[in-house]
Amino acid sequence: MSGHSKWANIRHRKAKGDAAKGNVYSKMAKEIMVAARHGGGNPDGNFRLKIAIQKARDFNVPWDNIQRAIKRGTGELEGITLEELTYEGYGPGGVAVVVEVLTDNRNRTASDLRYIFSKSGGNLAESGATSWLFKPKGSIMIEKEGISEDDLMVAALDAGADDLLPGDDESFEVTTAVESFGDVEHYLRSHGVKVASSELIRIPQTTVQVTGREAEQTLRLMESLEEHDDVQKVFSNFDISDEELDKHA
Repeated sequence: MSGHSKWANIRHRKAKGDAAKGNVYSKMAKEIMVAARHGGGNPDGNFRLKIAIQKARDFNVPWDNIQRAIKRGTGELEGITLEELTYEGYGPGGVAVVVEVLTDNRNRTASDLRYIFSKSGGNLAESGATSWLFKPKGSIMIEKEGISEDDLMVAALDAGADDLLPGDDESFEVTTAVESFGDVEHYLRSHGVKVASSELIRIPQTTVQVTGREAEQTLRLMESLEEHDDVQKVFSNFDISDEELDKHA
């Protein structure tokens, strides 16, 4: 299973489990702040903010938290200034990694990420080193309960989606072109499909197989990056078997 689909499923379950710890709430608040800063506080006229709010609500972020984040973004409340950055690097076995961050201190973040890569057998790289290996897409996770794969396939195609992927035991994944992401999500929700979460992602165009110690190190790297407070999303092109995943996940 490729790094996108396999890790996306792990991350989706982990985010649900970690929501109560506050880490997920904090990251979603940051995204809402930046979206509001760039496009205003009205989600009807700010697609990025609309998606950020919907994702926060999917993960049961309290509405008061969402409103405060919007007001901090628009300047109605005092808040930190966040910078959007993308870091690129290589993990064990030469797997490509792209890390999207929101930070108020780029020097601290770069130092932290350099250390995380290094301790897991990888290294940071120059801008453009790995991002070209990924294609931007929209990803919509659908709860399997209450809908068959055939019915969802029909709904997804009617909505204008690109593909329907197996997902995991609890969900399917609908992928879309970036430009049709919002329309597809709105269509599915409005037709009663249970959307677990949705976001813009990067899908690897080639993959690198990892096994044994490299598989263990790769999963440790991904986990460590995801846990960093400044990291919003992590993408990789590693390929790992279910058997290997069961050993190390």
